[in-house]
Amino acid sequence: MIGRLPLDEQLSALKSVLSRNEVLLEVLSRTATLELPGWYLTAGCLFQTVWNVVTGRPPARGIKDYDVFYFDDGDLSWEAEDTVIKKAEEVFAGLPAEVEIRNEARVHLWYEQKFGVPCPPHESTESAIDRFAATTCCLGVRLEPGSRWRVYAPHGLSDVFNLVVRPNPVLAPREVYETKSARWQGQWPELTVLDWPPTPTPTPTSATGTAPSS
Repeated sequence: MIGRLPLDEQLSALKSVLSRNEVLLEVLSRTATLELPGWYLTAGCLFQTVWNVVTGRPPARGIKDYDVFYFDDGDLSWEAEDTVIKKAEEVFAGLPAEVEIRNEARVHLWYEQKFGVPCPPHESTESAIDRFAATTCCLGVRLEPGSRWRVYAPHGLSDVFNLVVRPNPVLAPREVYETKSARWQGQWPELTVLDWPPTPTPTPTSATGTAPSS
């Protein structure tokens, strides 16, 4: 089982598995030409490709879109991001998939309105990936000079290969995790979805504001 291999062998296996998704490889190659600061191909297109291959499905089956994150805090205007998006539309023209590209330096400007909870400003693309609803999703890949793959996987790769979805309650609300995981499990019933951790019960305090003695 790949999820039990040493990390260096898991990394090699990840590249091998992702390379079976021809659309993913094309997105990586074309994104590299944009020379975006701190970019990664990330989110569902990566771990869902792994799930497909591990479960014997076609590599690109069920993948709705391909997400590209970059980080540019030099200009937080929508106009600057939209310029990148329009350029990317030309670069990705003809691909049989939708590619969504977003500046993660701007996420805090719209996140609360969309999800109902505030989002502190991200410090990098990596910090944005760190806040996905499931630790299993915290994965990014990009091409660097010489066609070298750079992989960001702060929680490792074992859960991805072992088909385990693990909650990551650092930002996304519980409802987001449960909605996404239910949709994924409907498409990949082999998944093991772990429960959202219970909310800690506040410790009772005495009238003086200190915890009661035993």
